[in-house]
Amino acid sequence: MHVIVYDFGTSSLKTCLFDIGSEICLVAASTASYGLYVLENGGAEQDVQEWWQAVCATTKRLFEKTGVTPEQVSGLAFCSQMQGVVLVDERGRALRRPMSYMDQRGTREFAECMGKGIVKVSGCSLYKLARNLRVNYAGSTSVKDPVWKYKWVENNEPEVFERVHKWLDVGDYLTSRCTGRIARTADTAFATFLYDTRPGREGWNEGLLKMYGVRPEHLPPIIECTDLAGELTEEAACDLGLAAGTPVFGGGGDTTFVNIGAGCTRPGDTHVYVGTSGWVSTFLDHQKVDINAMITGVLSAKRGYFNYYAELETAGKCFEWAIEHLALDEVGVYLEQATVADDVESTYTSLYDYLSDEVDKVPPGSNGVVFTPWLHGNRCPFEDSAAAGMFFNLRLGTSKREMIRAVIEGVCYHLRWLLECESRKVKTSDPIRFVGGGALSPVACQMLADITGRTIETVSGPQQAGAAGAALAVAAGIQGVEVLDLAKQLVKADCAYTPNSANAAVHERNYKVFKRLYKANAENFRELNG
Repeated sequence: MHVIVYDFGTSSLKTCLFDIGSEICLVAASTASYGLYVLENGGAEQDVQEWWQAVCATTKRLFEKTGVTPEQVSGLAFCSQMQGVVLVDERGRALRRPMSYMDQRGTREFAECMGKGIVKVSGCSLYKLARNLRVNYAGSTSVKDPVWKYKWVENNEPEVFERVHKWLDVGDYLTSRCTGRIARTADTAFATFLYDTRPGREGWNEGLLKMYGVRPEHLPPIIECTDLAGELTEEAACDLGLAAGTPVFGGGGDTTFVNIGAGCTRPGDTHVYVGTSGWVSTFLDHQKVDINAMITGVLSAKRGYFNYYAELETAGKCFEWAIEHLALDEVGVYLEQATVADDVESTYTSLYDYLSDEVDKVPPGSNGVVFTPWLHGNRCPFEDSAAAGMFFNLRLGTSKREMIRAVIEGVCYHLRWLLECESRKVKTSDPIRFVGGGALSPVACQMLADITGRTIETVSGPQQAGAAGAALAVAAGIQGVEVLDLAKQLVKADCAYTPNSANAAVHERNYKVFKRLYKANAENFRELNG
């Protein structure tokens, strides 16, 4: 069967056509970018029309690349960035630009609700955290959490707020635009931390809504990721160039599907993802939380299972920064001065391959240069929107190659930190699956193995792991089979990287320094960026 999945990242869309039978095969893919509007007041917004234009353009391009016809598409779904806020009216039209997961304007709203109380944990009211933990083993401990975006609109844009019919996440909005049905998938509902995960009580929790001051009428009905959300409307089908009536499935968030696309569907399976953001996630058959390290078990695509998920806000984005500011200039490492093409993915991949080869000429440890990958604050294992990136220990002889290698190592050091935090609460696996665009580089794969001390496995098409997971969920929904079993059957490792013990000592030294840099500079970050 043929399935289309729209993989919505922070700033670009990859639309994938899969053929799923005895194996899962990517038939064709098309990419497009859209804006991320970072505002001086901490806002981070996007534009629904830019999203939809990207969906339409990439869908039509799929059929220019293959003999598959629109009528042969058995179903489609969205695999999207999470914790956005899209406020819509009764017809599902966005009332304002969506607020990205990166938006951190709700500082005052967060402080007024969570900062009050005599006893606090992680700067939050112990009483309110305890109520949240009792309901869903999670809590809103970050100013970037969706509820504070919602409350910010209530406090600062009352004329918009009074017109709100429903509050959706990114993928939910796009699914609604395709089907005309307004709903949320359970995983994006959980990401608001207003969802009750207790068996038999799954759904919006009235007590939490009251505690946070959220209007119940703003919250839509909840469906499962593998549920049929509806059929493609005539209007949407005309825009997309697909057949009206094509089944549209619930889909869900990127963190929901990446473990499935990585083949990590048995309790204890751990994967690392590096795309624009990054994370370490361990699949569990029960919930777990580490409130001090900002790690919780988020809902998976299968009810009763969870992804114990620790996030790094900027991972691959750090390497993109290095490309733009260290490589692509008149004295850059990228000596060929390649023209940046319209195809974002092919350009990024070619540069990544070239620069990976270049940094491989630098010894492990980057000759003592250490980079911190907190280019947009940090969430785990410490929450600090003022934290920032830095190069530490630059000397007269430091080269750009050393700095670029330090960027990749810095991301890997932070991922090791997240892995160690997870290992305090749950049993993490060895080997670990590595997916996302970062896994395209053998140099980065070996670096991650050396720094974590774990065997690192990759899968075919690692940059499509989320999309592949969503495609498997659609196939499972169509076939009426178990998505976790289907993924374990079809997704296999294709390469493995074992730690090089000769590099352990230098990475251990750098890692110790890396972890001390935040504590030593937290006050400086607050002074400059607070």
